[in-house]
Amino acid sequence: MRERGIGFRVLHGALSSVDTTSADGRLFFQIIAAMTEFERSLIRDRTRAGLEAAKAQGRTGGRPSVVDEDVLTVARARKAKGESVSSIAKALGVSRATLSRHLGESA
Repeated sequence: MRERGIGFRVLHGALSSVDTTSADGRLFFQIIAAMTEFERSLIRDRTRAGLEAAKAQGRTGGRPSVVDEDVLTVARARKAKGESVSSIAKALGVSRATLSRHLGESA
C-alpha cells in the first residue's frame, strides 16, 4: 500500500502527529502494533494457565451434558431390548447423535 501512496494519518486528537507516510509515523505505528501483539500473547498465556489450573482442581468448562447415568442406564436397557436409537432418543428427549455418542462410549 505504501508503494501506491496509501497511508494512515490521524487528523484530530491526542495522536494527531501519527502519519504512516513518514518514517517516524511508521515507527510509532509498528511499536504500537508490537505492544498489542505482546499484550495479546500475555492474555492467551494467562487464559491457558487459568484453564489448566481449573482442570487440575477438577473443574471443566463447557455445557453440561444432558445424558447422565440414569438416562444412560435407561437407554442401554431399551437398546438391549432391540429398540432403535432414534426412538430411544425421542422418548428420552435427547438428540440421536448425542445418545449414539454416549452409547458408543459405554459400549
